[in-house]
Amino acid sequence: YYLKTPLSLVYKNCSCSRQGHQQQRAKEEEKEGMESPKSNNDGYQNIFVMRHGDRIDNFEPLWVSTAARPWDPPLIQDGMIRAFRTAQRIRSQIGFPIHRVFVSPFLRCIQTASEVVAALSAVNVDPIAMSSQDVPSIDKSKLKVAIEFGLCEMMNSVAIRRELAPKDGDFDFRISDLEAMFPEGMVDHNVDMIYKEMPKWEESVEGCRDRYVKVVKALADKYPSENLLLVTHGEGVGTTFSTFYKDTTVYEVDYCAYVELRREVTGQDGSVKAGEYEVVLSHGQAGIRFSHDPASHDPVISRTPV
Repeated sequence: YYLKTPLSLVYKNCSCSRQGHQQQRAKEEEKEGMESPKSNNDGYQNIFVMRHGDRIDNFEPLWVSTAARPWDPPLIQDGMIRAFRTAQRIRSQIGFPIHRVFVSPFLRCIQTASEVVAALSAVNVDPIAMSSQDVPSIDKSKLKVAIEFGLCEMMNSVAIRRELAPKDGDFDFRISDLEAMFPEGMVDHNVDMIYKEMPKWEESVEGCRDRYVKVVKALADKYPSENLLLVTHGEGVGTTFSTFYKDTTVYEVDYCAYVELRREVTGQDGSVKAGEYEVVLSHGQAGIRFSHDPASHDPVISRTPV
């Protein structure tokens, strides 16, 4: 019950099975694009928008039958590893710091962000570390974390099966409990959410996509001198990619796939001037299956290594 819609984003098979991944990756081609800035002092702001890791209900179908919150599945262990390793790879490649992590309140995103934070903040980078359990020490001054309702899942039966959703439409996220999943001192309690409350159940697909674009832009504008990493859902990643990389159709978004954006930011006389967003394609940015030419029948695939 992942997204399959005929609109600007077209997702094909979303079972995310290992066999499916192997078949898809047999066709892979590496995307080419502009080079990413190697430092944050060259006047660029950098924004990553990442999907969460592997969710348990896609691997253990019976999990929902006994779950207290069947609409809010956690990650499996492979999902934790994928999240950590993806963030570790990002850290090793980009050459600039990530200052803030914003995250959807769904448990799978919180767990993904927790692994991402550990990888980005580890005092010593261990290339064989597989998860946050392998990080003995983190630098809590490196970045701050905050939950953002605007990054949440598409709130309708396209993304969440109607029989699994709360009958009263109240998804009941206990923010303090979710914040406690991050290392002490890394949550920024002074941050005001862009969306003060959760979107209402049965929001439209178009409204959801508008929400994702709005929240990405709003967070970037709120912190123009900082680099951000946003942990969200597949629709959020696909929407971001197709919005800022014109004339593309997105077919599938893998677990922990991400879009990397950058824009030029300059300051003068206390004011900030920002340029247009560009999609960075040079880091083997991966896991998004898309076609750039709407008439093309051969979408490009690239991979996010586990």
